[in-house]
Amino acid sequence: MRAMLLIAPAFFVPSPATGAGPPPGAASCWGCHPASATFDTPVPLIFGRKPDDIVAAMLAFRAGERSSTVMGRIAKGFSDDEIRAIAVWLAAQQQKP
Repeated sequence: MRAMLLIAPAFFVPSPATGAGPPPGAASCWGCHPASATFDTPVPLIFGRKPDDIVAAMLAFRAGERSSTVMGRIAKGFSDDEIRAIAVWLAAQQQKP
């Protein structure tokens, strides 16, 4: 019984595939970026995009190589590792119908 109590928690650790929450900073993305293509907005969809595309865009915003009104300031607040974690999480999300 004691061994079961020690082993059981390992089976209940959430992962991105099982509904773990977004990494720090990612939740703010959908404040501007829609989760569905049904919204008419100039802000692009980012859910379900390839992680490398998201990382490249964020790094370009952060370096000032891509023009923006807000994203340059937002991107400067994240480290490379944080950007990668957010990109991987966003890529795993599905667009809503």
